Amino acid sequence: MSSVEETAYPRLREEVSAEELEQLYTPTAKERRFVSDAYRRAAPQAMLMLQIKLVQRLGYSVTMGEVPMPIIVHVCRKLRVARPTREQLDRYDESGEKGRHFRQVLEFLNLRQLDAPAEAWLAERALDAARTKQELPDIINVLLEELVSKGYVLPGFTFLDKLARSSREAVNSAIYERVFLALKPELRGRLDSLLVSDGGKTDWDRLKKEPGRPTTREVASFLQHIHWLAELADGLPSLSDIAATKLSQLTLEARALDAPDMRGTQIRKRYTLAVLLIQSQLRKSTDDVAEMFIKTVRKLDSDANKRLQAYHLDQVKQVDRLVGQLRDMLSAYQTEDEKIDRLAAIQASLKDLPQRLIEECDEYMAFAGNNYFPFMLPLYRTKRALLFDCLEVMQPQPTYKDGAFALSVTWLLAHRNSHKEYLSSTLGDAELDLRWLPEKWRKLVVSKDEAGQPRVHRKFLELSIFERVQEELQSGDLFISDSDQYDDYREHFVDDETLERELPAYAAMLDIPIDGASFVSELKSTFEGLTEEIDEAFPKNNSVAWGPNGLTIRKPATDTPPDGLDALDYEINERLGFHSVLDVLVQTEKWLDLHKLFGPLSGYESKIDDPRARCVATLFCYGFNMGASQTARSLKGFSRKQIAWLNLHNITEERLDKAIVKTVNAYNRFGLPKYWGTGKTASADGTKWTMYEQNLLSEYHIRYGGYGGIGYYHVSDTYIALFSHFIPCGVYEAVYILDGLIRNESDIKPDTLHGDTQAQNTPVFGLAHLLGIDLMPRIRNIKDLIFYRPNREGRYQNIQPLFAGQSVDWELIERHYEDMLRVAVSIKAGKITPSTLLRRLGSASRKNKLYFAFRELGRARRTMFLLRYISDPQLRKTINAATNKSEEFNNFAQWTFFGNQGVIAENVRHEQRKVVKYNHLVSNMLILNNVHRMSGVLAELKKEGRHQIDEKTLGALSPYRNIHLNRYGDYTMDLRMPVEPMNVKVKIL
Repeated sequence: MSSVEETAYPRLREEVSAEELEQLYTPTAKERRFVSDAYRRAAPQAMLMLQIKLVQRLGYSVTMGEVPMPIIVHVCRKLRVARPTREQLDRYDESGEKGRHFRQVLEFLNLRQLDAPAEAWLAERALDAARTKQELPDIINVLLEELVSKGYVLPGFTFLDKLARSSREAVNSAIYERVFLALKPELRGRLDSLLVSDGGKTDWDRLKKEPGRPTTREVASFLQHIHWLAELADGLPSLSDIAATKLSQLTLEARALDAPDMRGTQIRKRYTLAVLLIQSQLRKSTDDVAEMFIKTVRKLDSDANKRLQAYHLDQVKQVDRLVGQLRDMLSAYQTEDEKIDRLAAIQASLKDLPQRLIEECDEYMAFAGNNYFPFMLPLYRTKRALLFDCLEVMQPQPTYKDGAFALSVTWLLAHRNSHKEYLSSTLGDAELDLRWLPEKWRKLVVSKDEAGQPRVHRKFLELSIFERVQEELQSGDLFISDSDQYDDYREHFVDDETLERELPAYAAMLDIPIDGASFVSELKSTFEGLTEEIDEAFPKNNSVAWGPNGLTIRKPATDTPPDGLDALDYEINERLGFHSVLDVLVQTEKWLDLHKLFGPLSGYESKIDDPRARCVATLFCYGFNMGASQTARSLKGFSRKQIAWLNLHNITEERLDKAIVKTVNAYNRFGLPKYWGTGKTASADGTKWTMYEQNLLSEYHIRYGGYGGIGYYHVSDTYIALFSHFIPCGVYEAVYILDGLIRNESDIKPDTLHGDTQAQNTPVFGLAHLLGIDLMPRIRNIKDLIFYRPNREGRYQNIQPLFAGQSVDWELIERHYEDMLRVAVSIKAGKITPSTLLRRLGSASRKNKLYFAFRELGRARRTMFLLRYISDPQLRKTINAATNKSEEFNNFAQWTFFGNQGVIAENVRHEQRKVVKYNHLVSNMLILNNVHRMSGVLAELKKEGRHQIDEKTLGALSPYRNIHLNRYGDYTMDLRMPVEPMNVKVKIL
């Protein structure tokens, strides 16, 4: 049975804050009139009012013995009646009066109880939910939402749990039966052969192969793997009409099972899981091939650039000699001695043969202007075949019609086996239109033969096409059909009917117009008014000034720390005691019951012994990067297999995210974090995680040095981390900056986002505005940023030098406003993530009008932000403080990741992403535990009166404390040790 705590099923908590009492349990005038009209005596009035408030809050009736006394006291005090005793409450629960009151409450609140037709309707809704969801709590939450929206009294939790379980079983069985019947005998035999073992690994293990670094040998090997996957997938039934979320959950279950587990699975389910994993791995491998293609072309480009720089360094002496030769020739030419023949003097000045000098000059001119493309040619020879093979697997298709480039790609494939250096620039009767070629490529590609006929340099044209394909895959101008990461992103947008239905409510929520003309008019007017306001106030702004290199922003004065802060900080650390990190995990897990989130992926009841101990051991292993073997040596009573089993079979990224949300919500119930921030702002920042090189995610990071990936975190202004990503080093971090707020499901709901310098991207600013997110990044290079005019005619007395002469293209924004709103509504509906879109819009597309529209909107929004940024020193201090919190969390997370010298040993990408989320989770657990302990210590110190404790002092503290935590030593897990209850009601001030 699912746990009620895992769902949104309403229940009463023992701790009820004063704010909750006032907001949820204060009788209204209408309710007072109702109870006074129904009864004259105070006692039944109080009981009836309690029933009204409890049913309003919960949606169902409870016994009065379950109701926390503060609620009863509050309601009675508001009614000015005596509080009933516990004995009176018990007698009421056993009386018929309670039933009469409940029927009166239902009529007053216009609620209905479930009857036979309603139960049939609810069963249909359960089946609908089970078609898209696999986890029982998710199905139950859908049913709760349906019941509330239709005005029904909520049935018991056990009833909903059984209904969700039976519905999921029915939906899954139908999918299994459908696949089984669609498989011909030869296909079943093909799937059965995957599980056959000859004493070593099975083809089921081979199916899960991960690509390594994109070396020539690895790419060739992985291309063979792709062809094998394509043969396996040939003829398998399509399941594209099944909800993507359902397919994803079943695929995760298939990936977690090894060959013996699969052989023990019921036959229809086994075939279904095998089909799903094969098709998923084929799409994933197609993504991997595209990634390898992109990285290979980018490496050709970067290596050629390095060779050019090396060439210039090597040729310094030759250039000096040529310049000296030129000087001698010019001196000879300018001689005024009539006895000396100028031509003879010039010839005498030539130390080498003229032809040799011409060749050296031609060689230098070939690489002038930093044109490194010629250096790609020798590097290309060993990569050519692989790039063609990748292109054959990907078969990219254009998002927008481009006949000229499409014909060039056709020419490329038609001449794959050619060995000639120069070829005709025609394909059949068609002449190649090479206007898409950049000028630097054109000089190398296009020439004429001895007869004056146009021709192309085959290898240079191939290189230019491959580079263009790489660029357009990243910008979304090309897509790959059987792909997840590089598919046609437009297919994820909501249709016209959905947009028309959802748009009015969405626009009302953001308080923006629906039509483009009104939106542009309002935004332009606001922009113009802000610019004039900043211009008028600029002379009084002492924090900025004009310097020789443009605008200079003076650093604001640092706030003085509160008196006695250091002494208080020291006293807190002393009183926190000394605790093993393992003990802290045990205590915090007992508060949160996280082990209940990590049941079997199948959704059935867990059969493992002592799930709490296994959960804590797994968190300890992967959150601190101990590794399964080292954890088994450190924790008595656990084997390496036991440690790894739970991670492989029960824990996914999605479940780790749910555990993180549960930790954040518990943290948010404390009073101390409210002194650190409002929870309405968050900051995003990344930090490098070291990994081994032999995988596709690992890349060399220029700024940090070494191979690895980026852990990208969204940290609340209250110090707790809300969301995390693990991304490659080469990815533009701003692409992922909006995901954290869109996918955040915790009780902390920021609407303002601060980021590092990379967040200055204009399409990101544009998309953030239409998602209702106020983007405010830290600015470090304001001299290099362009301020765009709100209109062409605008002239400003004080800030005119800020504007580069360009103005926002309002017409473009108005023309594509509906398309941009379609994107925003699609993101809110969960059809597409901001990062999926921004990976394409973040790259400069040549054809995508949506990219240009978001860029123009972003130019307006970013300029408006920059104007506020230069005019408001307090805003700059706020942004700097927020980004500092992100950096402090990064340091704290790295401190917790102490095992294996901080190196992620996993080479499987989904396991690498899980390791980062494990670390995020345990870091949050330590922070939650710190706040619990700090709250108690501060309450004691306040009572003792030894330190000055006020709001300013509390606001200067931080939960990122580790001096009291012991990372090393002999670890003993004691689940029977007394655990102090988590006290969120402790009062400090």
